[in-house]
Amino acid sequence: MKSIFKSYLRASLILKISVALVLGIAAGFLLGEQAAILAPLGDLLLRLLTFLIIPLILFTLIVGINQTNIANLGRMGSKVFIYYTVTSALAIVAGLLVASILRPGRGMHLTGNESFDVPDNPGIVQVLLNIVPSNIVTAFTEMNLLGIIFTALAFGIAISAMRSSEKHAGLGDSLLTTITALNEASLLILKAILQYVPIGIFAIIANTVGSQGIDTLLSLGGMIGVFYIALLVHIMLYVILLLLFGIKPGPFFRYARTPMITAFVTQSSTGTLPLTLDAAKKMGIPKSLYGFSLPLGATVNMDGAAIRIAVSAVFAANVAGTPLTIADMVMVVLIGTLASIGTAGVPGAGIVMIATVFVQLGLPMEAVALLTAIDALIGMGATAVNVTGDLVGTRLIDQHEKRRKI
Repeated sequence: MKSIFKSYLRASLILKISVALVLGIAAGFLLGEQAAILAPLGDLLLRLLTFLIIPLILFTLIVGINQTNIANLGRMGSKVFIYYTVTSALAIVAGLLVASILRPGRGMHLTGNESFDVPDNPGIVQVLLNIVPSNIVTAFTEMNLLGIIFTALAFGIAISAMRSSEKHAGLGDSLLTTITALNEASLLILKAILQYVPIGIFAIIANTVGSQGIDTLLSLGGMIGVFYIALLVHIMLYVILLLLFGIKPGPFFRYARTPMITAFVTQSSTGTLPLTLDAAKKMGIPKSLYGFSLPLGATVNMDGAAIRIAVSAVFAANVAGTPLTIADMVMVVLIGTLASIGTAGVPGAGIVMIATVFVQLGLPMEAVALLTAIDALIGMGATAVNVTGDLVGTRLIDQHEKRRKI
């Protein structure tokens, strides 16, 4: 038993995750709905990853701020915002183009038995207000990532100012040393959690496959297929951007594959954040950049979710027998981009986005009920692309910053 455990520890993480995926799919088909018995193992993985989110964001960002100056941070922040906005719009365009060509939902009809309660959408204004938490403790307990980022920025800048002053330099240096040590301790805990990731992935994928079943795949397989084709088209856009910036896609995806697969299985951009931060660190990206861009991206950058909006809108229009016009598609791009920014990076949030867009376009809400049947299967791919987009943007900005210094 001891030798087996040592062999497990020595094996590469990506190999263990790949084996876990295959075994999870097999277990899901064999056990069916009984695979739910494995759900607690998957829940434990999500809890372990969520457990580390706050210390990683807080300590990484404070340390990163103190490794650069405020002017650099502001410049990089503007690039991050522009990238996230532009790629979300491009993702919707890609989804509309692919769906318009392949026409998912054509020939299907609503039976009239479908029903769905539209959940509340926090909206852009509320998202912006959440940047400044009314209470620091509440920001942490409610896992308000934007609030946590704001807190880390405020304290990071304050500590940087202390270190620059003659009166408080000693206190500032002491504080930074303590926070740096806490950051390293958090990374050691993450290293231990990584060994459990394959077990959690096995449990989650088995439960997902077992609960969805083959019937769901067959009945809405066209919609699922079109969606994943659109995702591949957008990933090709990422590859083109990497090449244009002189970055080799191979090494990039070797580092990115672990958070991509974990995001695919867990359907949580936020929950995958510790692994995404770890991947950025291994790429050699400065903490001052990835400590800010990745937590922000997990909250507001939703390229996969944006594609989901586009394909779902075309699907609903085809099912209703009223294909989208060019004007409708322009409206999808505008509304979808704003809606994707206001969507939390947690499982099920994509349905909120879709419902919001459908209301604005007058599409049948009954179609949302159909889409909830494949929510998990669609959410998996969307989340993987969300996380990939965060890492691509961070890597591109890092490369642009390096060229600027030459």
